[in-house]
Amino acid sequence: MTTTALASAPAPAPAPAQTVVRKVTGRRVLRSEWAKFWSLRSSWITLGVAVLLLIALGAIASATYSPDATTGQPPGPGSGSGTQDAVSLALLGSTFASLAVGVLGVLMSAGEYTTGMIRSTLSAVPRRLPVLWTKSAVIGLITLVATTIGALAAFQLGTLGLHGDAIAMSLGDDGVLRSLVGAGLYLGLVAVFGVALGMLLRSSAGAIAVLVGILLILPGLANLLPDSWYNTINPYLPSNAGSSIYHLHQAAHTLSPGAGLAVFTGWVALTLAGAALRLVRTDA
Repeated sequence: MTTTALASAPAPAPAPAQTVVRKVTGRRVLRSEWAKFWSLRSSWITLGVAVLLLIALGAIASATYSPDATTGQPPGPGSGSGTQDAVSLALLGSTFASLAVGVLGVLMSAGEYTTGMIRSTLSAVPRRLPVLWTKSAVIGLITLVATTIGALAAFQLGTLGLHGDAIAMSLGDDGVLRSLVGAGLYLGLVAVFGVALGMLLRSSAGAIAVLVGILLILPGLANLLPDSWYNTINPYLPSNAGSSIYHLHQAAHTLSPGAGLAVFTGWVALTLAGAALRLVRTDA
């Protein structure tokens, strides 16, 4: 064969690139949701606001406490038994923090429907339900850790303002650590509740409105009921059951911390079940 023939011979076609197909696993979905959380500025800013409210309001309430004046709780759940102690002062901001972390959960779920990103998410995870479970796990765990640290910081700062007062307590006193960790657990469950509402309603505005109504307005409406009905129903409302988790002292007609945790977890689980059913049965 001549040199000219060799030069004119067509070059062999390149081998087609092989497409690497990666299996969808729970670990990969978890890493994806973790990355989504930290890549969105609104998520960690909202979480930071919740922790800041928890620390700042608790520290201010403790610093301004006077045994001759009543330091009231904010309206809504979490008002406790009406008696003041170092823990109730430190956790004064828990109501406002619960709204912030609830909104955080809503934004992380319903926000994907608003932007249309949910279609890409469900295309990558066709089984759908792992998306709901991992969103709940990521946001719930991050909120639990961050707000528990915030509650501990609020209490420790509060001890400086309460130094020498009769209600002053230390972290080693009976029930104190349980209450502070319970506040973080409650707020973590509220964040999961927000995720479930967002997935269920698929509207950020609608889910936030329902969240505020359940946590703040519903307990107030319960006051319109006859006393016998009120005393029976009120402890089982979501926000009242949840606030029982972190109360240091159990007031009349309230649940114990363990019972409050069980009831509020039941409300969250029921909402998650509804969100899962809609996620599986309806299109994005």
